[in-house]
Parts: sequence; structure tokens; C-alpha cells
Amino acid sequence: MSLGTLPMPDSVTAAAALEVATAYHSPALLNHSLRAYVWAAARGAAEDIAFDPELLYVAALFHDIGLVPAFDSHTVAFEEAGGHVAQVFAAGAGWPAQRREHLADVIGRHMWPQVEVSTDPEGHLLARATATEVVGREADDYPAAFRAEVLERYPRLDLSEQFLSCFQDQAARKPDSSAAGAVRSGLAERMAANPLDSPV
Repeated sequence: MSLGTLPMPDSVTAAAALEVATAYHSPALLNHSLRAYVWAAARGAAEDIAFDPELLYVAALFHDIGLVPAFDSHTVAFEEAGGHVAQVFAAGAGWPAQRREHLADVIGRHMWPQVEVSTDPEGHLLARATATEVVGREADDYPAAFRAEVLERYPRLDLSEQFLSCFQDQAARKPDSSAAGAVRSGLAERMAANPLDSPV
């Protein structure tokens, strides 16, 4: 398993999604989004889960865009807001309505505790990848050399501080949101124990 063996979308749409994500995300949040795709694609390959690389890549790049000030919503959860942004982007890219809706579903479902692979393979992979990213769940499933390669290519920077601050802000303003539920359930403690922030 290595970065060179994973499908890295290079379509016009994928390049445009990266351009948008780079423009609006902090460096730490951008690297987080790129790593989310890498963990998801690597797991899909390792577990023989068929997935749409371009759709998964765009979803990974937009899954947290609802946390950034330009797209933060005071009325809906950040993952729902991010799904709306992604749908607008995908419409501009010429994606058909069904694919745009699936993209939004994948982004919304990344906050679900579990997504069945038979229902939504991209949603399943992204949900597991973001759990790996944020709290280190299943991080040990990846070979140590691969983890080191990914973290060297896309450093974590100050992701933990930024991410926790964003979630605490979301929780304070939207107490019924999934972010608020995560904060109440001990997100800070789980993040502090993430092995990806203290690699061997």
C-alpha cells in the first residue's frame, strides 16, 4: 500500500474542486480533506470496495467546507451546508442531478456513526476515513510505512486545535447539531488520544 498505487482523480472537475478547497480551507483543513480521501481510497482498495474515485475525492474536499466562515450556516448543520455547497459546485461542473444528490448524501453521512457499504460505498468509506482522521479510529489498520508516507505528504499541522475549536463553536450556536453531539460525547478527549498526532 502506497500513495502511488491509489487512484488520484485528475479530471477537470477534480482539479477545480481542489482549487476551490485550497481557496477556502486553511492549510490544515485542506490537508485533512486530502488525507480523508487517501484513507478512504486505501481502505476501499484493501477491502475490495468498489467506489467512484472522482465522487469520493470531491466529497472529501468539500466534506468540511461548511465549517469555514464563508459557508458556515447558522440554520443547518455544517455537513448539510457543505452538501449544499458541493451540489452547487457539481451543477456547475455538469454533473447530473442524481450524482449531485449522491455527493451531498456522502458529505452529510460522514457524520453518521455508521454507513452501510451496500447502501453507499463512498459514504461508508468517507465516514470511516474521517473517523480515522479526527479520533484515530482504525488508524492501526494501515501499515506504519503508509501512515508515515501520508503524514509526510499531507502534514497534520494544527488540525486538532482548529477542528476542535470549529466543533465547539458549532456546538455553542447549534446545540441540536451532530457537531454538538460529538462535543458532548467527549470529542476533545478522543482527539487527544489520536495516534496520528503522535506517530511513532
